[in-house]
Amino acid sequence: MEDTVANTRAGTIKACRRAKLAPGSGGQIVKLWVKEGERVKKGQVLLELWNNDLTAQTGLARRQVATAREQQKQACIVAANAKSDADRARQLATKGFVSPQSVENAESQARASQATCNAGTALIKQAEAQITVAQAGVARTVLSAPFAGVVARVTGELGEFTTPSPPGIPTPPAIDLIDDSCLYVSTPMDEIDAPKIQVGMPARITLDAWPGKIFKGRVRRIAPYVIEVEKQARTVDVESDFVDENPDIKRLLAGFSADAEVIIEHRDHVLRVPTQALIEGKRVWLVGPDNKLVDRTVQTGLSNWAYTEVINGLKQGDRVVTTLDREGLKAGVAVTIEPAK
Repeated sequence: MEDTVANTRAGTIKACRRAKLAPGSGGQIVKLWVKEGERVKKGQVLLELWNNDLTAQTGLARRQVATAREQQKQACIVAANAKSDADRARQLATKGFVSPQSVENAESQARASQATCNAGTALIKQAEAQITVAQAGVARTVLSAPFAGVVARVTGELGEFTTPSPPGIPTPPAIDLIDDSCLYVSTPMDEIDAPKIQVGMPARITLDAWPGKIFKGRVRRIAPYVIEVEKQARTVDVESDFVDENPDIKRLLAGFSADAEVIIEHRDHVLRVPTQALIEGKRVWLVGPDNKLVDRTVQTGLSNWAYTEVINGLKQGDRVVTTLDREGLKAGVAVTIEPAK
């Protein structure tokens, strides 16, 4: 016997990772390396925009680094010579050949030359930073795959312009990339049933694409909010992973409609009756030994749309009426048992 809850509307199979990609900046597409349906690896280049100007800036920045290094080399050579001159001036001053003022001038010149040498190092770092800036600009025109997957959709052709989506204006992504190696089911559950569901509970997943086939699942996430849509019941999205090794899982596609029945509680070896046999939830028409009806109150336990557990009031083998729409049902009425169709 099971207590289960099911989604109120059709759910959807989704990929664990799906990215709608666009370049970091707008521009004209000059290279389109992939087609729809093609599988790509992580880091693979998908498309490139025109970036000759940015590439030229990168080359200019590299030349500026080379120039800065040569200038620093020259400044450091001058600094080394100025230090040597200052050392000689101090030695001559001890012997009285030069004045103290000359020594002071030589030492000042040495310090100034060394400062110019040190400034050259800073200029080199600045020029190298310009290379990084230029390379970042080029990178914004190249779109690469953040993960391995299949290209679901390509928006744009060679020579066309593409732009990122500005705030508030939905723009189709240049590349829609899906990682179909990991799929799950997202189903809307009625807000009344949502409090019963917990992460880790087992679930049975069914799909319209495979009628009669059941996939084993497990609840992975319960949305922390209620979806409020006009003219629809308020629901909570419940996500379930596939947990069995059914080979058909590899044939599933993101976007398939799916249903998930979450098993809240499971009990074995219980007495149960068809739920349709219950009158107002707590009574049944019991067929006595003389084939006459007896109004019997029962104590129920777990219940779902198909069966309800009976804790007290009936025993195994008892016969109850399931066709409650028949006229004349009342205590003491004799009935005829019809064979199941």
